[in-house]
Amino acid sequence: MDPDRKLRIAVVGTGEWWGYQHARIYHSRADTELAGILGRGREKAEARATEFGVRGYTDLAELLETERPDLVSVCLPNEAHYETTLAIIRAGVPLFVEKPLVFDLEQADSLITEAAQRDLFFALDFNHRYAKPVQLAKAAIESGDLGDIHFATWRFGGEIGTSTHPHANLIETQCHGLDMLEHLCGPIDSVMAQMIDPAGKGYTSLAVALHFACGAVGSLVGSYDSSYAYPNTHMVEVNGRDGRLLIEDTVRRYTFNRSGDETAQVWQAGYFNDREREFHRIFDRHVDALLEAFRKGAEPPVHARAGRRALALAWAIVESFESGTRVATDP
Repeated sequence: MDPDRKLRIAVVGTGEWWGYQHARIYHSRADTELAGILGRGREKAEARATEFGVRGYTDLAELLETERPDLVSVCLPNEAHYETTLAIIRAGVPLFVEKPLVFDLEQADSLITEAAQRDLFFALDFNHRYAKPVQLAKAAIESGDLGDIHFATWRFGGEIGTSTHPHANLIETQCHGLDMLEHLCGPIDSVMAQMIDPAGKGYTSLAVALHFACGAVGSLVGSYDSSYAYPNTHMVEVNGRDGRLLIEDTVRRYTFNRSGDETAQVWQAGYFNDREREFHRIFDRHVDALLEAFRKGAEPPVHARAGRRALALAWAIVESFESGTRVATDP
């Protein structure tokens, strides 16, 4: 691939949240060209396309045939990923899909299998991995600063979304936690779960006891019965033999303490460092890594298999809750 050629990237989805972010980044980068926007309705597709000076589409086949994109970004509503993703794969076009991959394991397997049969670049947006505090945490663990990990905790609570699935909170939001805990601590090998459905809108709050293959224990608490307006909406804590690290609100603060030392090492974005404190910019950093891998012909930094893994863990948690037993999760 010519390293100086701009990559043509089409966006599927016109949502005000991530649909906009995908269009923004490919339009603004010097090394990419936004190559059309696909929406489910003509009005929204044309409005978003006009905003970025490109053509809007409502037919996927027409977009792919007309624009010939090098890569397609898929950011549709969470329960609407499967058919469009499968169609892009069958058209032989590399793709980058927002989480969750899908809600059904058989669908996840079919997408991954068909992409593999075509040797397609198939990436997933677990963008939390690219927050500065998370990267500092990963580096501290890999350097041995914590020693052997003994326990880890993830807590994340906000408001209910638009998905109608009874396990939407677990599958579409807490998938970040399942991915993050394995990213930092290694494979989870068993789970035990409790859930509640306080308003008849699905299991909006849950608590999961975890066991890791490394011998550590952990917990995941996730809720849609909370608010993103609350302070410390999100927290990750990892404790090891030699120290502890804490991630607060994904991008806000990273703290490391050595065992027995009351003095903490703290990172938080400085006065002029708006980029590191802005949540949306962790997506930009993921795209930096994504496009570098794509140009090199390498595997995505976060392959769609990570989405399948988080989904498998989610369904093991559901099984645990429904059976009232501990459920093994093959790493």
